[in-house]
Amino acid sequence: MDGKVQSYIDHLVIGANSLEAGRNYVYQTLGIFPESGGVHTKMGTHNCLLKLGNSIYLEVIAANSDVPKPERPRWFGLDEFFPDTKPRLLTWVVRTNQINEALKKTNFSCGEIENMNRGNLEWLITVMRDRSMPMQGIAPTLIQWKNNLHPSDSLSESGCSLLRIEGYHPKEKVINEFLFSIGFEGEFRANKQENDLKPSLIAYIETPKGIRKFIS
Repeated sequence: MDGKVQSYIDHLVIGANSLEAGRNYVYQTLGIFPESGGVHTKMGTHNCLLKLGNSIYLEVIAANSDVPKPERPRWFGLDEFFPDTKPRLLTWVVRTNQINEALKKTNFSCGEIENMNRGNLEWLITVMRDRSMPMQGIAPTLIQWKNNLHPSDSLSESGCSLLRIEGYHPKEKVINEFLFSIGFEGEFRANKQENDLKPSLIAYIETPKGIRKFIS
């Protein structure tokens, strides 16, 4: 495909041991419940969604006991969520117009491209073989939506908007260089992780009651 690779913030991913726990976590943080989403039968998960701006949303995702457990690990490390595991921000997803070209520019393990669908939505997404996340979730997963359909198009206005995302990782330069190489435009920057801390991600959300944040 000809043309420049362009990329933007698409959505945040909140993991939970159940959708109910995830929805309650979002409500406690932002003051609004996410809307019903759908089922990812291939991955054994389901989700609910909250609009955070134009073509930006928040996804709460959890294992779905109503569908057969997949033979492979569930994406985003959701098999590591147990009954006492608290919901948390897992990672973020970048939308690109040329996912194959963008993947070629990765200078770290970013997974393989898989075809996915849910209802009338179809997309390509990068998934790690072991279902972990690139750079512990600080580097983004890549996605390309098909048919000009996007989940946020059918979501209600929430009164909340994503302000920015901050990442902290010992290889912050690698992440920033990759984002530059895929023409990323958005409020994100990876920063140097302090030696006594673990890699982390912080998302700042503007709400009617002020700025709130999710932390990985």
